[in-house]
Amino acid sequence: MPQSKAKIGWKTAASVVIANMIGTGVFTSLGFQLADIQNTWSIIILWFIGGVIALIGAFSYAELGTHFRESGGDYIFLSRIFHPFAGYLYAWISLVVGFSAPIAISALAMTSYLSPLKEDLFTDWFGIGIILIVALIHSVSVGQSGKFQNISTILKITFVVALIAIGFAYIPQETNALDFSDTWTSEWHLPAFAVSLIYVSYAYTGWNSAAYITGEIKNPRVNLPKALIPATILVTILYVLLQLVFLRHASVEQMSGQVEVATISFSNIFTGSGATWIPVFIGIQLVATISGYLWVGSRISYAMAKENPLWKFLVYENKNGIPIRALWIQAAIAIVLTLTGTFEQVLLYASFSLQLMGTLTVASVLWLKRNDDNYISPGRPYIQIIYILFSIWVLGFMMVDKTFESFIGLGIVAAGGLTYVIQTKLFKTKA
Repeated sequence: MPQSKAKIGWKTAASVVIANMIGTGVFTSLGFQLADIQNTWSIIILWFIGGVIALIGAFSYAELGTHFRESGGDYIFLSRIFHPFAGYLYAWISLVVGFSAPIAISALAMTSYLSPLKEDLFTDWFGIGIILIVALIHSVSVGQSGKFQNISTILKITFVVALIAIGFAYIPQETNALDFSDTWTSEWHLPAFAVSLIYVSYAYTGWNSAAYITGEIKNPRVNLPKALIPATILVTILYVLLQLVFLRHASVEQMSGQVEVATISFSNIFTGSGATWIPVFIGIQLVATISGYLWVGSRISYAMAKENPLWKFLVYENKNGIPIRALWIQAAIAIVLTLTGTFEQVLLYASFSLQLMGTLTVASVLWLKRNDDNYISPGRPYIQIIYILFSIWVLGFMMVDKTFESFIGLGIVAAGGLTYVIQTKLFKTKA
């Protein structure tokens, strides 16, 4: 990883985690869940489970990151513990869709939320312009990246906290979606409950972000766990509170099957045009998400390129240690996905692929030699086993409910394997 002249502290690393986690999922998932799961306890349990699983992952990645102390995240972990081929597959997925797709989705969602203000201005090209501007900001130095990430994440958190405060300050709607009866006991074992966890898992994506830039963090032994764990806990609390706010101010009929549940809910609080600021701020806060994914995604590609001759053209850094080519190839792929307009389906491919490889990464902790000089995840190995079983459950339901997309996800993994074989043949590298 490039040896940056400046390094970031745990607060900036935590802001990367928060920015990558809080995207569009928390503002949209509830509508899909309410189509079949309508008890408030069920909703709370869904989001709580998602937070616990993310926290287990954060513990695991904190241990892995403090052991290796290199930027590159899963690429480094899987390559060092299992085989370079495993790390290569993860980096391939990250480059092609894993990080590029969330960037594209955030850019497209931003233009969608902002378009009511001025439709001819906030087009897909506006989103592409934001990607380019953020890439330019991250092209200078780690210090500048950190400052921008901190400011954009503070705006994001302020907006979310303001929504929660307003939501609890106002009296609930007379007809709302709150239901604290015992019907949740008949909902948690429904197939729809497992399918809802797919949406929740997507909303929690990003909890591992700081582990990708370990080489740019001061004293990662202390600061990486301080970034990953509190940030994940904070986001979990915010997520649960947001769902309660949405349920307080809209009915099941209003939100069921709808995407923009935040707008629907707050339109009932602020009648008329008073709620137009909600989608605007949802759009604006996505800048932090684009920033976070560009920052960490490029580090995975860079780490892979250093050790795989097929991608050597990405190994270039500026005088401040920024992997410029890896950063801009990440931005370029995101722009292509933005222009194709197939981002939703691409997200499902990416979600399946990343869930599969991420599970392998968490499992790798079980093969990691215990070192008391590094961070040790609490509950090891039991919490990792819980994560693996949960992930297998989610992947199984994705295969049933989203069969086509799941097989495309497996196809992306297979394509990565093919490029590895091609590299092995061309450069006579070790398989």
